[in-house]
Amino acid sequence: MKGKKYYLAAFSAFFIWGFFSLALKPLSGYPSVTILFYRVFFSVFLMSFINIIFRRKVLLTNWNYFKILAPERKKSVFFLTLGGSCILASNWFIFIYVVNHVSVKAGSLAYLICPILTTVLAFFILKEKLSSWQWLAVSISAFSCILLSLHDFHDIFYSLVVAASYALYLVSQRKNHELDKFLVLNIQLLFIAAILLPFYPNYSGAIPTAGLFYICLSCIVVFFTIIPLFLNLYALKGINSSSVGILMYINPIINFSLAIFHFNEKVTLLQIGSYFLILISIIIFNKKLIFLDKTKIASPKIADSK
Repeated sequence: MKGKKYYLAAFSAFFIWGFFSLALKPLSGYPSVTILFYRVFFSVFLMSFINIIFRRKVLLTNWNYFKILAPERKKSVFFLTLGGSCILASNWFIFIYVVNHVSVKAGSLAYLICPILTTVLAFFILKEKLSSWQWLAVSISAFSCILLSLHDFHDIFYSLVVAASYALYLVSQRKNHELDKFLVLNIQLLFIAAILLPFYPNYSGAIPTAGLFYICLSCIVVFFTIIPLFLNLYALKGINSSSVGILMYINPIINFSLAIFHFNEKVTLLQIGSYFLILISIIIFNKKLIFLDKTKIASPKIADSK
């Protein structure tokens, strides 16, 4: 089926992110802003090193392509890239705070709400069409999230902010398809680093000295930042925002399982039932892919490296 690789990329990204709390929770003794500083700065250093040393031809090709774009399209690429940076930075900070200072389940709930918001935003902003079966899946997901919010409404505020920020990022980057995805991500992280740098001296606190901090940070940078973000942006080349949004449910299902079996957080039958409904909604939404439908998936033409 044409487009399978894009679905696989999206699935892989959210599967990896499902285990994010394993690397993040050991750092709960550090301020959220400190983790954010080091996550961004280390990510920028590593990505810039890879691009400059190993991808110079890609940089030159994309720069030449950008120069011949129409002025209006240049402005669009510029604002979508830098605007996405601000949204992504906000999402990271809030998510780190929620997981370490509210609960793992609250972070999980955020990414249960996010696919619904992504689907709705894509429908109204990008005019993406959904089948009746996909709308049914969205309705089941929405009902499940309502059930979860009835159990613990305190967490819903944090979850909504995290969800809305990442939904906006996904929808905005669906239109940002002119340049190489790894390069776009590098530029976005550079911009985030430039925003954060003036605040570092006053808000970073003492430089961490524990080896565990840098081990966990390395995992966060490589396995929970660069790899899944690149896979996510790559997936948006070939499948729409709604499909990527629904596949996002893989993340909270894994996260919820970790909250129960690894972090020993208390759960109820209502929560278990709600997550089961969400699993059903994923199957319904992606039934064409799961049951090997031959429908072709059209993907936009993109200037990207092969």
